[in-house]
Amino acid sequence: MDIKIKDEYIKLQQILKLGGILSQGSDIKYYLGEEKIKVNGLLATQRGKKIYQGDYIEVEGFDKIKVL
Repeated sequence: MDIKIKDEYIKLQQILKLGGILSQGSDIKYYLGEEKIKVNGLLATQRGKKIYQGDYIEVEGFDKIKVL
């Protein structure tokens, strides 16, 4: 799935909500705690991590998100 952003960056929690992976922002705690999120192939540990154009996010059980 591709998501286009207008600003320089977007926070991880926000892009996961836009992608329909999270129904509410607090859900990210579960995914981070279970080590189910990778950003550019590296395990994500911060819900406020800045995501830039060209980054990609992988969440176990969901399609990969590419940021445009």
